[in-house]
Amino acid sequence: LLCIFFFFFQAEDGIRDVERSRGLGDVYKRQDKGKSYLYTDQCLPKSSLQFHAMGTVDELNSNIGHAVAHCVQEKVAEKSIGQLKEIQSRLLDIGAHIATPRSPVTDKQKLEETAFPSVHTQTLEKWIDEIDASLPPLKQFILPSGGLGATAIHVSRTVCRRCERLLAELLEKEVIESTAFEYVNRLSDYLFVLARLVAKETGNV
Repeated sequence: LLCIFFFFFQAEDGIRDVERSRGLGDVYKRQDKGKSYLYTDQCLPKSSLQFHAMGTVDELNSNIGHAVAHCVQEKVAEKSIGQLKEIQSRLLDIGAHIATPRSPVTDKQKLEETAFPSVHTQTLEKWIDEIDASLPPLKQFILPSGGLGATAIHVSRTVCRRCERLLAELLEKEVIESTAFEYVNRLSDYLFVLARLVAKETGNV
């Protein structure tokens, strides 16, 4: 699904040309007039809810990448870093899912290609339970801090919450499936417990 996410929306005076868009020169010469294409070939204004949501998913993914860089620098456990990188891949899938509206159904093959299975959410829930079991009980509100890695994860969590609110609207409009929304909902919980774990591991509690 990675190629889908990066190349699904291209616009040039109303003409979609994915092959040409793969050349760098074509990318920066395009005149899209404030509109772009979904993976289903539907043309929408870039101010539409779907593009807001896709942009926020990308913002979330970039923030997680930033958190990974800090975690590597602080020598956080490889297990946690590996989980964050796995999540980055799943967020690319979420982007492709949003770019392929579930309703109205236009191309069943594309819907199947961009389906988001619930097993990914189950994996997140397993990670949350494992991390939570290793932490002391939370008895009060905590500040979003705890060193560079933990703080970057907290920032990712707040972006994730914003992303969740956008996906809630798309779910109401039946643009996405509930599995995609549930993943982002659980992801913010995962990022919260992971931030606590990273602060503990780096001695910044």
